[in-house]
Amino acid sequence: MEIITGLQKTQLQTLSYFELSADELAKTYAPGKWTVRQLLHHITDADTVLYDRIRRTISNPGQVIWAFDQDLWAQGLDYGTFPLDLNKAVYKATRAAVIHLAQQHYAGAAEKEFVHSATGLRTLKDEFDKVVWHNQRHLDQITQALES
Repeated sequence: MEIITGLQKTQLQTLSYFELSADELAKTYAPGKWTVRQLLHHITDADTVLYDRIRRTISNPGQVIWAFDQDLWAQGLDYGTFPLDLNKAVYKATRAAVIHLAQQHYAGAAEKEFVHSATGLRTLKDEFDKVVWHNQRHLDQITQALES
């Protein structure tokens, strides 16, 4: 399945970035934007949130699921000092679980729906696809930061 390929591809690339040097982790893709380090923390947090939405939708379709404020998470969880090795482990485990659930549920995922508090009606398929899209978008920003 294409979704599994996308999940695995973005996972491998993301995991490699957790091994960057301190100088590389401090780079940013544009003035005033998050550093590579902060992006890795955000990717991990977003994956955990999306994983939770996926699980909730599989288990109890139709519910309202609340949005999260990424900037408040970055500030409250102190992305500047939070241990990167901890989030590497969280990212790796969460992504493995998302892949497992995609293998089981993606084929019928368009039928299960939930209501996102900010964007409205969404499907389980939307959320699986968002895991790949979101991760790739930030991988592109990391690539841009490392090339600057």
